[in-house]
Amino acid sequence: MSDLLLIDDDVELCELLSSWLSQEGFQVRACHDGSSARQALAEQAPAAVVLDVMLPDGSGLELLKQLRSDHPELPVLMLSARGEPLDRILGLELGADDYLAKPCDPRELTARLRAVLRRSHPVATPGQLELGDLCFSPARGVVSIDEHDINLTVSESRLLEALMRQPGEPLDKQELAQIALGRKLTLYDRSLDMHVSNLRKKIGPHADGRPRIVALRSRGYFYAQ
Repeated sequence: MSDLLLIDDDVELCELLSSWLSQEGFQVRACHDGSSARQALAEQAPAAVVLDVMLPDGSGLELLKQLRSDHPELPVLMLSARGEPLDRILGLELGADDYLAKPCDPRELTARLRAVLRRSHPVATPGQLELGDLCFSPARGVVSIDEHDINLTVSESRLLEALMRQPGEPLDKQELAQIALGRKLTLYDRSLDMHVSNLRKKIGPHADGRPRIVALRSRGYFYAQ
């Protein structure tokens, strides 16, 4: 049974989602503000977090920044009543693994949670991947460049592993989305592009300035050796 932390100030929605998710086999703890959420996280780290953008004592995006600092590999799914593109972009830029606008279908939330949890507990991958000065441990979700360790989110880790296993070979966006997000991209969905952008910022270019991850317009991405 997966332990989930649901952080949302809408008490009625939390009760509804907690009831649904409990029937689906999850163990749910609910917090209605950032302060109680921080305390709950300190007491016990959950398997995943469902986090609302709007909280009564601060922004959920600020809490997300702290989560990414303290728990870099913890899967986080963002919710927003507004569903604004800017909220979604900011959430993904700050490291959210996925995003849903409220009101959301509990069945879709369940499917997204199961997908991100599967990605966070992948089948054991033997050894490390090394290309040039970059060494990546898929099991740990940690990249090492010149002995400097960089923590990746679940989605970034799956994305980099897929690209590194086929260096120089373009991977289609839909194929990468299925690997990194556990779902297909919808129309105007830039979630994958945001994860690629975050990953590029973290690992930087090659020593000679060439980009490690190259985009092919309307096709996808590949890892350049």
